[in-house]
Amino acid sequence: MTNMVLEFKRAAFKWPDGPELKNINLKVGKGDFILITGPSGSGKSTLLRLASRLEEPSAGIILFNGIPITEINPEMLRRKVAFIQQTPTVTDGSVKDNLLLPYSFAVNRKSQVPDDKDIRENLKKLRLDINPDKDASSLSVGQRQRLCILRSLLLKPAVLLMDEPTSALDPESRLLVEKMSEEVNLEGTAILMVSHSEYRPSVPYRKITVKDGRITEERQ
Repeated sequence: MTNMVLEFKRAAFKWPDGPELKNINLKVGKGDFILITGPSGSGKSTLLRLASRLEEPSAGIILFNGIPITEINPEMLRRKVAFIQQTPTVTDGSVKDNLLLPYSFAVNRKSQVPDDKDIRENLKKLRLDINPDKDASSLSVGQRQRLCILRSLLLKPAVLLMDEPTSALDPESRLLVEKMSEEVNLEGTAILMVSHSEYRPSVPYRKITVKDGRITEERQ
C-alpha cells in the first residue's frame, strides 16, 4: 500500500472494566475509506481514540506518516488526525466563532484564517444554508454535526476519525453527512468511520469488524 498515513503495529489496550484490544495491526493509506463495525462495547471507539492519542496503547506502536504518534505534539497530531465525536459539541457564540475556534490555538496560529467569503462557501458546500453570525446553540443536531465536521476540515486533516457521526441524526441529515464524508474522501482524506447502521459507502471502501479484542477485514 502506498502513501501510508496511519498504521497500527501490534497495538494493545485494555480498559479497567471494559473492552480489550489485542495485537491490532491496521494500515490506512491516503484516501482510504474504512468502515468499522462490531458489537457494542467491542472497542470500536477505543480504536479511534488510540489513533488520535486520546488514549495510549499498553503495547505496540501507532504511526502517522511513518512517525510514532508519541513523538508528535498532541495538538499537531489532532490537527492532522481529526476526531469527530458521536455527539456534536459547539461552544457559546456564533457559527463563525465556532469555525474559527481552532485558529486561537497556538499550534494553528500561523495558519491562514478563513475570511467571511471562505466561511460562506464552505458552509454552502456542506449544505449549511445559514448565516455565519447565527447563534450556534440554535442549530439542529444535524446542523451541529456538519458544523463540527467543517471545523475540522478547514484545517485540512489527512485522516478524519468519525465515531458514529449519524447515530443521533434524522434520515435527511444522516444522508447529508454520509454524502459529505464520501466527497471529502474523494478529495484524498482518509476516513475511519464507526457505524452500527446498514450504511455502505458509494465510494470504494474497506470494512473491518472489531470483536473479542481483535479486528478482521472483510473483502469487498
